[in-house]
Amino acid sequence: MPGTRKLNLPTDQRMALLRNMVTSLLENGKIETTETRAKEARSLAEKMITLGKTNTLHSRRQALAFITKEDVVTKLFAEIAPKYTDRNGGYTRIIKTGPRRGDAAPMAIVELV
Repeated sequence: MPGTRKLNLPTDQRMALLRNMVTSLLENGKIETTETRAKEARSLAEKMITLGKTNTLHSRRQALAFITKEDVVTKLFAEIAPKYTDRNGGYTRIIKTGPRRGDAAPMAIVELV
């Protein structure tokens, strides 16, 4: 179930982390992070892309409330969301890479399909 992982962080720090990850994912097209963070960021990024598909003032304001950069929101509504109009979900892909060298945490790459 998405949104139930606590990631050993208080709620405000966890939401700030996920907001920044989703913003970076939409800005750059892919990010590298741990597997559990990737799974959380994927669900939130897909919700943002679904908001972008409707392209109303209300959905734009909802996206602006979550995404931290305005130019990323305009990119979401102008470039990213129109590519997925015929697709019902599954906008991102998680590719598992090896363990991280320092602490052997399982790493993954999240990218837009």
